[in-house]
Amino acid sequence: MSKHMTPAKARGIIAVRAETGDVAKILANLQKDWQSFKDTQAEKDKEVSAKFDDVVTTEKFARIDASVGELQSAVDQANAQLAAIAMQGGGAGQVVDAEYSQAFLANFRKGDINAALNKGADDEGGYLAPVEWDRTITDKLVEVSPMRQIASVQRISKAGFTKLFNLRGTGSGWVGEEAARGETATPTFGTMTITPGEIYANPGATQGMLDDAEVDLEAWIAGEVETEFAKQEGAAFVAGDGTNKPAGFLSFATGGANAAANPLGAIEVLDAASTTAVTEDELLDLIYAVPSAYTSESRFTMNRTSMGKIRKLRDADGRQLWQPSSVAGQPSTLLAYPLTEMADMPDMAAGAMGIAFGNFRRGYLIVDRAGVRVLRDPFTAKPKVLFYTTKRVGGAVTDPTGIKVLKQAAA
Repeated sequence: MSKHMTPAKARGIIAVRAETGDVAKILANLQKDWQSFKDTQAEKDKEVSAKFDDVVTTEKFARIDASVGELQSAVDQANAQLAAIAMQGGGAGQVVDAEYSQAFLANFRKGDINAALNKGADDEGGYLAPVEWDRTITDKLVEVSPMRQIASVQRISKAGFTKLFNLRGTGSGWVGEEAARGETATPTFGTMTITPGEIYANPGATQGMLDDAEVDLEAWIAGEVETEFAKQEGAAFVAGDGTNKPAGFLSFATGGANAAANPLGAIEVLDAASTTAVTEDELLDLIYAVPSAYTSESRFTMNRTSMGKIRKLRDADGRQLWQPSSVAGQPSTLLAYPLTEMADMPDMAAGAMGIAFGNFRRGYLIVDRAGVRVLRDPFTAKPKVLFYTTKRVGGAVTDPTGIKVLKQAAA
């Protein structure tokens, strides 16, 4: 990419490259722009030392910074698609129930209810989506939801999921060879129940659109549902209060709405000295606050704005703390740990918890109530047909020991 290319033009190029799957070229351009970023930052340092501010260099630095961010986002998007394929075992397989799938799509078009479809009916007129359609929705959500890529996901068939915790407490003691051995204390246990909340989308299409044989109904509705589900899930997994929705991991931090919900305690909060910035030492403190048993799969999470600030940090020897992706399938890193962009994390502002670090695979559990349900409604919004689609999703922190958050100083 030309260093004179504007961010708007860069986005267009990136979109084309992402569509063609040319990740290798994106990575090459990312490495090239990253070197330009470091060189330009060195130029700015010399200007600062000389108490001189060249607006040309400043504009160049901002332009390259934006380009690096756009290219890294393109790599992250490609990595998300790879993650979705891996989690689903390589993509959709053989159709499990062709007759039911065909009947389900026929109901989408004309509302025809036949014997094959009735097995999915309930008293409210909703129909359980076929396995293939449910898999399509899941694939889409994995692609756009960072938490689904880094946390654990459990499918359940009941109203809730109860997690059992060993609170330890087993007693022991030293004794002589022939000394009496009395009974020692036994461990205690705690529980926490994750109850799924219901998330919905209600896309609509005209009957004429549905009659058109060229329309891929499965892909179209999956796309519409993905947009709404991803928006709601993303916010809930980060900061949801647990009322009719997942409990976000930030709500389990000390002082949060769910700080007392987990029998193992709350997520530890470390304090930053600044209201809007962090230092290398504070990031290192965050890393070393997590027990070593968790760090092999630990990562940083923050939003795009915070990543822009972190990208400019350097250590005492002038080396950047942040490093871009160099191989497809691998994220960017911060202090050698993976970094996941999470749009719903707060900005680095006074009193905000804008950066988290830890093993989210062990620390956070997403619970999916099996099955997506669809209700075809041709009456409410004529001439459109609405497809009221629901899915039950829950989430909570299952091991607060493995996650830490950094809180900015109060104003």
